[in-house]
Amino acid sequence: MTKPTAKEIKAMTEITGLPVDAEVAARIAHSIGPAYEGFASVAGTLPFDLEPANFRLVQAAKVSK
Repeated sequence: MTKPTAKEIKAMTEITGLPVDAEVAARIAHSIGPAYEGFASVAGTLPFDLEPANFRLVQAAKVSK
Protein backbone atom coordinates (compact mmCIF):
# COMPACT_ATOMS: atom_id res chain seq x y z
CA MET A 1 0.00 0.00 0.00
CA THR A 2 1.59 3.23 -1.11
CA LYS A 3 0.23 6.68 -0.58
CA PRO A 4 -1.27 8.13 -3.74
CA THR A 5 0.39 10.92 -5.63
CA ALA A 6 -1.35 14.05 -6.86
CA LYS A 7 -1.29 12.61 -10.39
CA GLU A 8 -3.10 9.46 -9.21
CA ILE A 9 -5.66 11.51 -7.26
CA LYS A 10 -6.32 13.65 -10.32
CA ALA A 11 -6.85 10.52 -12.46
CA MET A 12 -9.23 9.01 -9.89
CA THR A 13 -11.31 12.16 -9.68
CA GLU A 14 -11.58 12.36 -13.46
CA ILE A 15 -12.80 8.75 -13.60
CA THR A 16 -15.52 9.50 -11.05
CA GLY A 17 -16.72 12.47 -13.08
CA LEU A 18 -15.71 15.04 -10.47
CA PRO A 19 -12.39 16.31 -11.81
CA VAL A 20 -10.21 18.60 -9.72
CA ASP A 21 -7.30 20.78 -10.75
CA ALA A 22 -3.69 19.86 -9.99
CA GLU A 23 -3.49 22.08 -6.89
CA VAL A 24 -6.52 20.44 -5.26
CA ALA A 25 -5.23 16.96 -6.15
CA ALA A 26 -1.91 17.81 -4.48
CA ARG A 27 -3.71 18.98 -1.33
CA ILE A 28 -5.78 15.78 -1.21
CA ALA A 29 -2.70 13.60 -1.65
CA HIS A 30 -0.88 15.55 1.05
CA SER A 31 -3.78 15.33 3.50
CA ILE A 32 -4.41 11.58 3.19
CA GLY A 33 -0.72 10.64 3.06
CA PRO A 34 -0.33 10.26 6.84
CA ALA A 35 -3.24 7.78 6.95
CA TYR A 36 -1.51 5.58 4.38
CA GLU A 37 1.76 5.79 6.30
CA GLY A 38 -0.01 4.92 9.55
CA PHE A 39 -1.59 1.77 8.13
CA ALA A 40 1.51 0.64 6.22
CA SER A 41 2.62 -1.62 9.07
CA VAL A 42 -0.59 -3.71 8.93
CA ALA A 43 -1.22 -3.55 5.17
CA GLY A 44 -2.20 -6.95 3.85
CA THR A 45 -2.45 -8.53 7.29
CA LEU A 46 -6.17 -8.11 8.01
CA PRO A 47 -8.19 -11.30 7.61
CA PHE A 48 -10.73 -11.35 4.81
CA ASP A 49 -13.66 -11.63 7.23
CA LEU A 50 -12.87 -8.05 8.26
CA GLU A 51 -12.94 -6.84 4.67
CA PRO A 52 -15.56 -4.04 4.56
CA ALA A 53 -16.64 -4.81 1.00
CA ASN A 54 -18.38 -7.95 2.31
CA PHE A 55 -20.46 -6.04 4.85
CA ARG A 56 -23.60 -5.71 2.72
CA LEU A 57 -23.41 -9.34 1.64
CA VAL A 58 -23.19 -10.54 5.23
CA GLN A 59 -25.98 -8.22 6.36
CA ALA A 60 -28.29 -9.43 3.58
CA ALA A 61 -27.64 -13.15 4.17
CA LYS A 62 -30.58 -15.10 5.56
CA VAL A 63 -29.98 -17.35 8.52
CA SER A 64 -31.22 -20.90 8.10
CA LYS A 65 -32.06 -23.13 11.07
